[in-house]
Amino acid sequence: MPYSGLAEVVKNQKVGPEHFLMEVFSPELVREAKPGQFAHVRCTNQMDPLLRRPISLHEINHKKGSVSLLYQVVGRGTRLLSGMQAGGEIDIMGPLGNGFNIPEGARKVLIVGGGIGAAPLFPLIIELEERHIEQTVLLGARTTDDIIGYGHLAALGIRTEVATDDGSMGYKGFVTELAEKHVKDPAGPDYFFACGPNPMLRELIKLTRVSGLQGQVSLEEYMGCGVGACLACVCKTTAGGVNDPEDKNEFEYKKVCTEGPVFDAGEVILDD
Repeated sequence: MPYSGLAEVVKNQKVGPEHFLMEVFSPELVREAKPGQFAHVRCTNQMDPLLRRPISLHEINHKKGSVSLLYQVVGRGTRLLSGMQAGGEIDIMGPLGNGFNIPEGARKVLIVGGGIGAAPLFPLIIELEERHIEQTVLLGARTTDDIIGYGHLAALGIRTEVATDDGSMGYKGFVTELAEKHVKDPAGPDYFFACGPNPMLRELIKLTRVSGLQGQVSLEEYMGCGVGACLACVCKTTAGGVNDPEDKNEFEYKKVCTEGPVFDAGEVILDD
């Protein structure tokens, strides 16, 4: 059962122009947490704003009993959240969602993160490292300031490539262009994981479908309840879980909050 209640804010630091990293002490939440899951957070200790905000687990620290939430200020709710001080309490529910599943046969993995979408990939990256699974991480964003966690990955010695739209860091262009090089390489990855904006995921799914590379994608959606009751966060998927690009007539909707946010890349339909 997910934990639901108050938790202490250990820190809430600004780490980018609009990015904040909040560490929350919640042993109950940490006990069940796994890579790819998220927390549903109330932005104030009042009922305004009414709706909670879904925020991915960016770090899961079992020794400290804490999780870190990396979020971007995009509206009133997250602006209020950014004002919370260390020592205060936050109303939190989680862990929610299904999380990533590392297949038994994975030996060489490609990780693709776009913007703030890279946040939930970090616990997965750490687990892959602990399992000694070879990995290459691709990070993409509009500009250098929006790149998430490059320094941390470099310190861990994890092979990482960067793409920025404006060319201010790494390759000038889209991260999917970097991904294409790896996907088409005969000695390239045997599996992939990705999270980011829908246009990025859509292009990546097209690339990997052609090559036959299997993987999982984590979707970003606005949510109401976070527990599957309100049906506000549904995504379109192929019926039966097999994606036939020639036939999109057979489809069904799944709830991102409970049946996701992680889906098999082959079942997701991201319409243009």
